[in-house]
Amino acid sequence: MSPHPATRRNFLAGALAATATVLIGAGPAGAANRQVLTTQGWMGAVPDATALQRLTIPGSHDSGARYGGPWAECQNTAIAEQLNSGIRFLDVRCRITGGSFAIHHGASYQNLMFGDVLGACWDFLAAHPTETVLMRVKQEYSEESDAAFRAVFDDYLDNRGWRPLFRIDFSLPTLGEARGKVVLLADNGGLPGIRYADSELFDIQDDYMAEPFAKYPKIEAQFRKAAQQPGKLYMNYVSTAALMPPRWNADRLNPQVQSFLDGSEASGWTGLGIVPLDFPTTRSGLVESLLRHNPGLRV
Repeated sequence: MSPHPATRRNFLAGALAATATVLIGAGPAGAANRQVLTTQGWMGAVPDATALQRLTIPGSHDSGARYGGPWAECQNTAIAEQLNSGIRFLDVRCRITGGSFAIHHGASYQNLMFGDVLGACWDFLAAHPTETVLMRVKQEYSEESDAAFRAVFDDYLDNRGWRPLFRIDFSLPTLGEARGKVVLLADNGGLPGIRYADSELFDIQDDYMAEPFAKYPKIEAQFRKAAQQPGKLYMNYVSTAALMPPRWNADRLNPQVQSFLDGSEASGWTGLGIVPLDFPTTRSGLVESLLRHNPGLRV
């Protein structure tokens, strides 16, 4: 049985979320060449042949982490709301428990199961088939073997009906090949899919223990590298847990990142890669500032 009917509630919840308006143009011309889309459908203006490496993709770090107190919480919106707001990379941390994946941040269970995450993605992509979601999946707060992790994942695919949701391949697809699917970024040795952190494919900045004053120059440097040395899929984590809780650090870093993206140096840059953020929607316009660094998009 398709999982779609069972997750209708996720779609309805997501449909109620407020979404920003994005102006999309096929070229550098003015308003006459622009069409109005929401952040729900921003990938629809990007040509099919575009490699994922040439996109700038807003993401959420530790996407399910909404509970557990200030040191555990990294987000304040549900997965469906994140997708509606323009987020297209999810960082999903799974603990094996009772033959299923529970979503955790460290010891903190997030009142969320892997099936809930998949349901939100299924409903979103069914409603917005021009989009894709890149999903990093890793084991969290359990130390089962890679084979055991794979067995649970395969159970979700084949016994619970989620295989049609995924694009599982070892190579990075074009956007056209990925539309309507979740692209698996496998951060576990047992999983199929694209090998997360493979140095042949990825260039990752993820210094999660740098305090904000030390972290920000790393973020800016990674943006420059992505713009000047295209080819790999750049990942540029804005998130950090050093010294202060994630929300406090996000309140310091997110405005700086938005200011840089909107500034003269970054003007015209595209292909900045995946940018995972803590609390992205608490900074008005931050996701849109990332979106305008995509080919053909004007915000």
